Amino acid sequence: MRRAAHRTRLPLPRWTRTLAGKAAVFITVMCCGLAALLGALVHVSVTNQTVGQARDRALSRLTEAARAYQAGDSLTPGAGIDPEGLPPALRALAVRGERGTVVAEHRGRPTMWAAGPAGDGQALAVAVDYSEQARTIDGLDRAILWSAVPAIGTTLLVGAFAVTRVTRRLDATARVARRISAGYLDARVGDDRAREPRGRDEVAAVAAALDSMAASLQGKLLSEQRFTADVAHELRTPLTGLHAAAELLPPGRPTELVRDRVAALRTLTEDLLEISRLDTGRERLEVDTEELGALARRVVRAAGGGTEVRVVRDARVETDRRRLERVLGNLVANARHHGRPPVTLTVDGPVITVRDHGDGYPEYLVAHGPQRFRSDGGAKGHGLGLTIALGQAEVLGARLEFANPADGGARARLTLPRRPPVRGPRPDGPV
Repeated sequence: MRRAAHRTRLPLPRWTRTLAGKAAVFITVMCCGLAALLGALVHVSVTNQTVGQARDRALSRLTEAARAYQAGDSLTPGAGIDPEGLPPALRALAVRGERGTVVAEHRGRPTMWAAGPAGDGQALAVAVDYSEQARTIDGLDRAILWSAVPAIGTTLLVGAFAVTRVTRRLDATARVARRISAGYLDARVGDDRAREPRGRDEVAAVAAALDSMAASLQGKLLSEQRFTADVAHELRTPLTGLHAAAELLPPGRPTELVRDRVAALRTLTEDLLEISRLDTGRERLEVDTEELGALARRVVRAAGGGTEVRVVRDARVETDRRRLERVLGNLVANARHHGRPPVTLTVDGPVITVRDHGDGYPEYLVAHGPQRFRSDGGAKGHGLGLTIALGQAEVLGARLEFANPADGGARARLTLPRRPPVRGPRPDGPV
């Protein structure tokens, strides 16, 4: 039985995942490669020059020795016929009638040999001490190595410092972007370079674009909130008069229709005012200790019944009773109006679940949350009930999740915190 081989990747250190770590690795590799290349070029150049000078010197002494040998004079010191230690390859070259040089060890010291033909199958050779040139090349190699190490370290430190400055600015921009996405539209990067168009780099351009986008978005949202609050506020006075006038109409079917539409319009106006208050992010909590089981039963009774309450595990929590009843009331009303029975409200400790057995929530709502004035599938309503429930849950510090169970229906789960958050006006509060 053959088993499939699985390739496992070695986990990389955490610092290599950051831009600064990658830049440090890149700078180190490039510096090492550049130092190795320059060191090799210097080594080859100096070695060729040193060896060339030693070769010329050895060949010059070989020429002098050949003249003395042909004239029958005594050979110069270091010259001889087939001397001891002559490399065999160089002797074979000289016997063939050619001249050549080679560096080899002789008596424990580096020696430059030069050899040429001497006749009768013999070789005339000259040995020149090569120790000084060898020490020069070794010293050059050590100097290249010891100078490359501090050069690489200095370049790495300077490069890391420059990259760190850029990454810090990018990290600050990312933090501000996350704060803006969380609703804090007053957050700004405030990069100093962004104020100087001539000296603006790419990071400053991104920071300036983010600040401009946040300011534009904040202005548009504030205008929308003011418009919604003003319209809702201005509608309250004529609606009050319209409601009073509807109460004076004679009994009948037309009167019931008028009163129903006036009540729906008043409810919509109050919902808009509540949403505008939630959008400001300055709602205050009135905290008290509540039993979730009793509170759930009150919500169901106020909704007109038709919903089963199940208390798996009761709990006492510190919360704002009015806001929590508002959240649960909206969830129950949505389940009854847009779902199908049975509708159940389950209390399991600090987790409260509202479940129906209808067609489920729309896909956009499960993925992105409720959106005001949007309801799919021809459903009646303005999409404000779940929007208000989500906003009030955020004020309570609770987490409200929407899902469609595998066996059908829709499920809204509210998870209350152990302690309510501290709420109050803040200059940079979420919008």
